[in-house]
Amino acid sequence: MSNITLNPIYEKIIDDLSNQKYSISDFFFSTEETKQLREAIIRKENKKDFHQAAVGSSVNEQIVKSIRGDKIRWIDEENKTETEEIFFSKINDFIEYLNLTCYMGIEESEFHYAIYPEGTFYQKHVDAFKNDDRRTLSIVLYLNDEEWKDEFGGQLTLYLSDENKNETELDIVPLAGRLAVFDSKTIPHEVKTVNRPRYSITGWLKTRGNILTYL
Repeated sequence: MSNITLNPIYEKIIDDLSNQKYSISDFFFSTEETKQLREAIIRKENKKDFHQAAVGSSVNEQIVKSIRGDKIRWIDEENKTETEEIFFSKINDFIEYLNLTCYMGIEESEFHYAIYPEGTFYQKHVDAFKNDDRRTLSIVLYLNDEEWKDEFGGQLTLYLSDENKNETELDIVPLAGRLAVFDSKTIPHEVKTVNRPRYSITGWLKTRGNILTYL
């Protein structure tokens, strides 16, 4: 730790994850950075550069609109744009910090743009797959351009369990620039029905794990 400059934003996220397995940060990205990333997702939307999201892992995925209705476009870090570099620069710095301070062993990440058209949702689920348990932390950055109101819908609902396995619901409003980080393996969650388009970057930090291929 002697050669590491402590980052208070990262430290707050780490403390939250340690204590409650989720963290909400409104200061990870600046207002200008959020604006640039929003403009990037809008440009790609205008180019019709999205496809319907599927459910299940890559070896067993299928499109089921009754489960989820978002449209996505994967972000290729190897061919990132100048604006996407803003995102990956901060995320990769965060990953390095996690690995140095918490020995988390994050080996890779994957992210996509996500658009929820009006009337869509994503039913309750967990992000880790039965045949691939490498997803460790789920990350969502909201890119809406206005003060999001409750009646707009689209809340991220986390289903949290206490030591007695009592479940409570936590609704996270998708405010512009808000970053949600939570345990991919243990926290069920859903996206409530949206009443106007909802924009985000969503992805996962992945550790070495087990992959089972079903033939």
